[in-house]
Amino acid sequence: MATAAHVLTPLAQLSRPVNDWVQAVRELTQPRAVYWCDGSEAQTRELTGLLLRNGELHALNPEHFPNCHLYRSTPNDVARVEHLTYICTRLQADAGPNNLWMDPQVAHQQMRALFRGCMRERTLYVIPYCMGPLDSPLARCGVEITDSPYVVLSMLIMTRAGRGALERIAREGRFVRGLHSTGELDPERRFIMHFPEELAIESYGSGYGGNALLGKKCHALRIASWQARSEGWLAEHMMIVGLQDPHGATHYLACAFPSACGKTNLAMLVPPASMPGWRVFTIGDDIAWLHPGPDGRLWAINPEAGFFGVAPGTNPQTNRNAYEMIRRDTLFTNVAVTKDDQPWWEGLSGTPALDWQGRPYDPANGPAAHPNSRFTVSVRRNPSYSPHTEDPSGVPISALVFGGRRREVAPLVYEARDWRHGVLVGAAMASETTAAAVGQVGVTRRDPMAMQPFCGYNFGDYWRHWLAMGPRLTRAPRIFHVNWFRRDAQGKFLWPGYGENLRVLAWMLGRCAGTAGAVETAIGRVPRPSDLNTQGLSISPEALQALLAVDPGLWRKEYAEVRQYLGRYGERLPPALLEELDHCEQQL
Repeated sequence: MATAAHVLTPLAQLSRPVNDWVQAVRELTQPRAVYWCDGSEAQTRELTGLLLRNGELHALNPEHFPNCHLYRSTPNDVARVEHLTYICTRLQADAGPNNLWMDPQVAHQQMRALFRGCMRERTLYVIPYCMGPLDSPLARCGVEITDSPYVVLSMLIMTRAGRGALERIAREGRFVRGLHSTGELDPERRFIMHFPEELAIESYGSGYGGNALLGKKCHALRIASWQARSEGWLAEHMMIVGLQDPHGATHYLACAFPSACGKTNLAMLVPPASMPGWRVFTIGDDIAWLHPGPDGRLWAINPEAGFFGVAPGTNPQTNRNAYEMIRRDTLFTNVAVTKDDQPWWEGLSGTPALDWQGRPYDPANGPAAHPNSRFTVSVRRNPSYSPHTEDPSGVPISALVFGGRRREVAPLVYEARDWRHGVLVGAAMASETTAAAVGQVGVTRRDPMAMQPFCGYNFGDYWRHWLAMGPRLTRAPRIFHVNWFRRDAQGKFLWPGYGENLRVLAWMLGRCAGTAGAVETAIGRVPRPSDLNTQGLSISPEALQALLAVDPGLWRKEYAEVRQYLGRYGERLPPALLEELDHCEQQL
């Protein structure tokens, strides 16, 4: 591995600012070698072979899962660590009460002490990457330095990494700096620091997903949201899906849901047999960068090049496209394996032999696969992949959709009255927590625009930016809220979900076209049962009525909680949001 640094020296010479930074980090961390990643297949094979030889990767059954591998992380390093994730701005008020804050000088000093000498006897990997199509003016570039070859392999899948990205950095002269080390994987020495004013990220002590793949949540959301506000666009925790109706018209939706609440399933939705003629195209399943276009519409790109999806619950019945996608060329993390080395997780048939920690499976030890076990795979492997994913200008957005996991209160779907009301709908979002983040599962928390863990600055300023975006759009997308998870008194889901969600999306497109009906309520426009296509759907009239019900008592309580939550943002809160909330309460 040490010779790779010499072989790829010309790559280092492409950008002096990058090279100078790498040399400064090298002096600090003291690695035995420096390895520049050019994004080639040869390097991917080389790194994969290294991890297989040292036992960090395990090859899976080549007959059923060709070129698939399993990585097991340390048991105390299996999810995002929001309680150890900081926004470091000069003014604490700029980070806001939605973030943990640390003074940048203090944070740099603390992280420098952790990084000093941390890569001795390790290789320092340099990963130039581009978030978004390489030739898109909407894309932004970064460089991650890491000592984890697993992170390198993941970044090569999740971003457009290598020579092309470095060449763009050389032309533009700017990039996000991301410094990462797994350190000792000690939870007491684990920090994820963001310096939005410097366009920099420093991560230490974790090798897991969003803590370590710095192009993902750290860059594409926390740093990019700060960039977006200053440059006049939006960086959002949204999937992007294209829907083609039976007449051949295609519309694109950008949808925000908290992690593990169905974004990937919706992005790869398979139309039910009872809705012939519909087609679904996946642009992205997690992040959207949205820019006002010259035509007055909102245009979106997916900055990522791969999927980092939750494995448990993914099967041919729930998400056929995802299941077919991950049967080759996939990197699995913390799943179980069967006796013949096939990956296994809850929701699949068969029996696990080893659990996610590599132990013989024993139900007394808990689930066989970790609840937040993952698959990492190229977007091009998706059967519903759209070539428009690589369009430099992105795709035009017809509707924005917010949603959460709520047992009651929120109906199946409702439409905001206008842009300002839609911003309140997004700001008021709440959802039951899932296993994607460390902490208690099943607790309802406010998660505005599904950005609570990811907004890189004060939510008050963020909502003000959202409100200002509407008037800039002469053909603004309509805004909706969905809740696939409403339950009856016995705790049973009222809506079948999965592919049947297309019925709700079709109603939204009808609203955009002016062809679908709705009834005005205090919370927005709700479809009547007759407005939804339920042909071929096994659902009782009573269940459908309950799904669409708006309970004034529950909503008075909801709005009171929203008012209390918004009050946390004090003078930074845009008055327009409170005015809109007043209007909603008056409607009740």
